[in-house]
Amino acid sequence: LGRIGRIVYRNALELKDIDVVTINDPFIDLEQMVRVLLFIQCSSTTSCTGTIEAKGGNLIVNGNPVTIFGKRDPTAIQWSSAGAEDIVESTGVFTTTEKASAHLKGGAKKVIISPPSADAPMFVVGVNLDKYDPAVKVISNASCTTNCLAPLTKIIHDNFGIVEGLMTTVHATTATQKTVDGPSHKDWRGGRSVNNNNIPSSTGATKAVGKVIPSLNGKLTYDLLLLPCLFVAYFGL
Repeated sequence: LGRIGRIVYRNALELKDIDVVTINDPFIDLEQMVRVLLFIQCSSTTSCTGTIEAKGGNLIVNGNPVTIFGKRDPTAIQWSSAGAEDIVESTGVFTTTEKASAHLKGGAKKVIISPPSADAPMFVVGVNLDKYDPAVKVISNASCTTNCLAPLTKIIHDNFGIVEGLMTTVHATTATQKTVDGPSHKDWRGGRSVNNNNIPSSTGATKAVGKVIPSLNGKLTYDLLLLPCLFVAYFGL
């Protein structure tokens, strides 16, 4: 029930034709689930509306009970016991077809991976949904950046044609960055304080666009991710 999981939940409540029957999160307890759904907001979303409370070991949302699991191993989650069929895999850990398929052992019928996948079919609304095959049990919704980039790229490519493309993403702070300078296991620059530095990094968004739009595979040649952009310190603006 992290950032993406909460967004999925809030949208499901608004759509009203999706029943959220269970949540798996091994990192927070039931009382904290109530708190994050009611009060924790993202920059692009609002908190859930309606009544949310903890009762009898379940989450009660608008009067409807939601079964709670706290398993780190996806094979140990008994999805079918709660009536769950479609699982949103938003941990960012089980992103391959093989790893995400572990949810199927607990009775799930479909797994939607929220980030990009190395081998699962990826789909972006408005771009390649016509290629969707309901028989495939594990799919990916690509990434937030891919969902921003692919539709615009498709419009330009369909109407004018793209020979080569360069992409730059400008982020604010992300959850994995340091608030103050510290060590980084990924790269040294990633250990710099996020609020005081313009930190270049890389993303896989252009590769993902090449998967949802095969005719552009290899034509979007470079990703640059800036985290964040404090140009005042660098350019004296």
